[in-house]
Amino acid sequence: MHKILFIDDAHPILQKTLEDSGFNVDISPDISREQIRDIINNYIGVIIRSRILFDKDLFDSANNLRFIGRIGAGMESIDTVYAAEKNIKCFNSPEGNRDAVGEHTIMLLLALLNKLIIADAQIHYGIRERESNRGLEIKGKTVAIIGYGNMGKAFAQRLSGFEAHVIAYDKYKTGFSDSFVTEVQMHEVFENADILSLHIPLTSETRYLVDAKYLQSFNKNIWLINTARGPIVNTIDLAEAIKNGKVLGTALDVIEYENTSFETLDNSLISEAYSYLLGSEKAIFTPHVAGWTHESKEKLAQVLADKIICWSKLQNII
Repeated sequence: MHKILFIDDAHPILQKTLEDSGFNVDISPDISREQIRDIINNYIGVIIRSRILFDKDLFDSANNLRFIGRIGAGMESIDTVYAAEKNIKCFNSPEGNRDAVGEHTIMLLLALLNKLIIADAQIHYGIRERESNRGLEIKGKTVAIIGYGNMGKAFAQRLSGFEAHVIAYDKYKTGFSDSFVTEVQMHEVFENADILSLHIPLTSETRYLVDAKYLQSFNKNIWLINTARGPIVNTIDLAEAIKNGKVLGTALDVIEYENTSFETLDNSLISEAYSYLLGSEKAIFTPHVAGWTHESKEKLAQVLADKIICWSKLQNII
């Protein structure tokens, strides 16, 4: 049993590296949930992204499964608690796209503060408005990072040349102050932040973390960036905070109405608040592509392959 099933697309280097190490790989990016359940017993490993939720039902059908690999960072598409109970190892590869996320977040911040989207659209219509498009500088502002893992640290590293005061809060880490960031408690984020950037996973604890109460806890009016997961931010409350000026502007790579694949939105869930944000000059969007570069596609695959191979050798699987 050295067979691995790919149920999502991946960079070819993942298949090649695994096969070179002795695994047999079957690629079925269009396979249905029912078809997976029928054949999963034939596989020692599964490679996924986010198209299909790997939950208790699928794990119970996978009697020979030893590991599951997620191409990317977020693990919400895997019931990791139940996997641990079944002694199934779970891998992800946030190291592969942290650089892309760090750069993209910088881009969103600069575009937001400098009204790039508005100015560009005006220029295309022959409008040259200099004073109304006067921007703001990052220098001297307090940038607060929520979550100081791979993504948060990559963003902090890229902020280092802007001479901002960069602080970070992470509920599950301590002692991480370094040359890029100062560790703080959440009340210090509320007291000092000018700019808030989210870099935390989606869990039951973080779902709708950023709601009306959370936003009103900030002493200053803030700029909000979310390149993490859409449901961390309550869209209705965010729109209201834009209207009342508590949030000066927002840049969103993710939105809570995304389907599990992140490719489309669930139209049945979309609110009037989202429509308001789409029409607001204070909101800019990208389509869940912060970690989606040509380079990161390869790095995500290579990191995941290396982790699987290293663990498999320790387990005497290969």
